[in-house]
Amino acid sequence: MKFSCEKTLLQSAVAVASRAVAAKSTIPALEGVLIQASAHLTISGFNMQTGIRTTLEADITEEGTLVLPARLFGEIIRRMPDDVITFVSDTGMNVRLTCGDAAYNITALSADDYPELPEVEDQYSIRIQQRTLRSMIGETSFAVSTDEARPIHTGSLFEIGESDLTVVSVDGFRLALRREPLEGAKGGSFRFVAPGTALNEVEKICDDTEEEAVITLGSRHLLFEVGSTQLICRRLEGEFLDYKAAIPRTNPIAVTADTKSLISSIDRVSVVISEKQKSPIQCVFDAGRVTMTAKTVSGEAKDICPVNGDGNGLTIGFNNRYLMDALKYAPADSVRLELNTGISPCVILPTEGEEKFLYMVLPVRLKNS
Repeated sequence: MKFSCEKTLLQSAVAVASRAVAAKSTIPALEGVLIQASAHLTISGFNMQTGIRTTLEADITEEGTLVLPARLFGEIIRRMPDDVITFVSDTGMNVRLTCGDAAYNITALSADDYPELPEVEDQYSIRIQQRTLRSMIGETSFAVSTDEARPIHTGSLFEIGESDLTVVSVDGFRLALRREPLEGAKGGSFRFVAPGTALNEVEKICDDTEEEAVITLGSRHLLFEVGSTQLICRRLEGEFLDYKAAIPRTNPIAVTADTKSLISSIDRVSVVISEKQKSPIQCVFDAGRVTMTAKTVSGEAKDICPVNGDGNGLTIGFNNRYLMDALKYAPADSVRLELNTGISPCVILPTEGEEKFLYMVLPVRLKNS
């Protein structure tokens, strides 16, 4: 194999593919990146759960396929000068990398031991702007469960309707929902659950651009195509929470508030809370204000945040981090909080316009209640 390529292009491609490389594996080849030089230069990483394949332009003079240790290859490229890198390998799996006055000789592995990435048959697919997909993942992924006892909730539900896409994440304590209009889906309405770990990588691959990403649903796998990069992952199987039935929408209390003001108040009273000294934040919703307090052996904290509306003196407790996360990721300057009782969930929605997001946080039972 022999090719030459701009350092910046090669470095970026190796970094992207390396995100799917196994840290440790009984198959040594999976700790490396697969390099394929033919019509284009393709670099792949695969950990048997998620695979990332990216293509870039290169001047290829001799075709070939081999595997290089991902960490070592990436470190070598990063340290090379900003110039054209020349890559040459021989039949003995010896690789020579040169760039300017820098030169490295390393040993490759045979590509014969590298498992093939799964093929994803095109049953259903959608197209969506990269920036929209990125924001939808980023604004729901915080609520993905890490509890392997319910594997289906370690991913996010994608529900494609006739005119919109809804993404939902739940972890037993909170729910995050984002909805965006969709021009249409190939194959009609469908739904699937994508692993949270894979979606985190999709979010990183997507750019803040109107360029489209394509999501393809196969019988067992999912394919996310973003520019010249493809991510393939397994679908999660199982019964996802019936989120529509879980969200209460007949709440008698509704107050609106500035999102940043709520975050600041929660942040101030959270100072006395730590991993060792855990305590819920007690919120008392009165007319025009919510009083927040927290008490641990470290001390006590209190703050008042102005709101529009009357909470009728409702007292309710929350995990400070869960409430803070919902507000931090809410894509709105002001929010509406819907409440019922001290043991009912709090629903957080946009104050105006379409309900493009909805967050639900379950309360913490207060000792004095």
